[in-house]
Amino acid sequence: MTVVLDGVSLRLDQVISVARQGARVALAPEAIERMRRSRQVLEQVGAEGAPIYGFSTGAGALKRVAVDAQDVHEFNRLLVMNCRVGQGPPASDEVVRGTLLRLANNLARATAGVRPELADLVVQALNERWPIAIRMLGSLGQADLAPMGDVAAALIERVGFRLEAGEGMAMVDNNSFSTSIAAFAVADCTRLCDALDAAGALEMEAFLANPSVLHAVLRERPYDGLQTTAARLRELLAGSRLWQPGVPRNLQDPLTFRCLPQLHGALRDVLTYARGQLDIELNAAQSNPLVDVEDGRVVSVGCFDILPLAAALDFLRIALAPVLTSANERMMKLLHAGFSGLAPGLAARPDRGDDGFSEFGVAGQAVAAEARLLAVPVSFEMASSTQAEGIEDRTTMAPLAARRLTEMVSLGERLVAIELVVAARAIDLRAGPRPLGAGAEAAHRLVRRHIPATREGEPVPADLEPLVELVRSGALGDL
Repeated sequence: MTVVLDGVSLRLDQVISVARQGARVALAPEAIERMRRSRQVLEQVGAEGAPIYGFSTGAGALKRVAVDAQDVHEFNRLLVMNCRVGQGPPASDEVVRGTLLRLANNLARATAGVRPELADLVVQALNERWPIAIRMLGSLGQADLAPMGDVAAALIERVGFRLEAGEGMAMVDNNSFSTSIAAFAVADCTRLCDALDAAGALEMEAFLANPSVLHAVLRERPYDGLQTTAARLRELLAGSRLWQPGVPRNLQDPLTFRCLPQLHGALRDVLTYARGQLDIELNAAQSNPLVDVEDGRVVSVGCFDILPLAAALDFLRIALAPVLTSANERMMKLLHAGFSGLAPGLAARPDRGDDGFSEFGVAGQAVAAEARLLAVPVSFEMASSTQAEGIEDRTTMAPLAARRLTEMVSLGERLVAIELVVAARAIDLRAGPRPLGAGAEAAHRLVRRHIPATREGEPVPADLEPLVELVRSGALGDL
């Protein structure tokens, strides 16, 4: 498979195929031609003597300084090298590849005014898997200058590529790094949402919850996410004993069971919104200045301000927090004899002091609390007004917003693993015939395939990594 970049139609699934599955990349012929025309416009405007930021002038507070023609190559080289101020650990290979892909697509849009040869260099790095180290810390999200400095320096130094006027600015003055992290975080959150549905259905089975909360009367709240979630839960519970009269233990269950479709539905709605913002950002111009080929102009803009995406990531973490909190509460109710009607801690022999799975409650609380703390919004953070003589007085913190979503989703995957092992244990202990819903039964089989049932006298499973990998595989979304 080859992903063809035209600057306007890159999709999230293509980002995943290139970054995680190694798909090759090529530039669309029409994009190459647009880049040539854009470069001609940029050089023509520059030749007419009009000052162009980063092309014929310095950057930041030095925008007032003119760059002599004989200094162009050295200025662009130093512009890149002086941005290498990143800190912290290196980014994962998939984030590096996603960054390169988004950068190549930004150049292919032909608003940055670079030569096609520069975009070719980025594509070559992708296809040949050049090792590139990007440090994770150091960007405010008003263009990822530090991480993109790492990228640009690695590319031009490997082959001795000489940057022409304006090309150093185009390489660093964009948000390809932030957008890359966001892409994987949103994709993984989508997968987590499906896994949360499966775990929720299994918990309903384990609790003998009242399925009336999934009745079609929910059409009276016509939120798309609610309708989708309710339909999926009904499918997972199709054929379950829960639908039989007298099986549900309560007229009204605790709110975390009763409001499960509302909670997950709200997350799905916010996820749809965030996905829409990401889809736009994957193809939107992020450079400054921008070349307007139609008008033959070069315009100074602030397209590196990606607040639409940063705020959407904040919103998504806020929506995920109550879902994870409620998931933990449902798991805790299964461990509590007063709520579940089963032995305390789901122990096999509580009369012998066996506390069973009780300590999973502590683990779940710890994971849920840590995830919840990551939900605090960051896109309103105020920058120091002293940077670049007060010019650079805005920040979106987009890299942090994306990174926190990544961390929160990872914690969510671990919480789902705990949900699954506890719910499966409760189902195994529940007396009487147990026809589970088709999807719930399939989920139970998957859990038992990865974590065998605990026999009397055996300790609880100490390693849930197989279930974490199950969640990450996406298999629970296919039930």
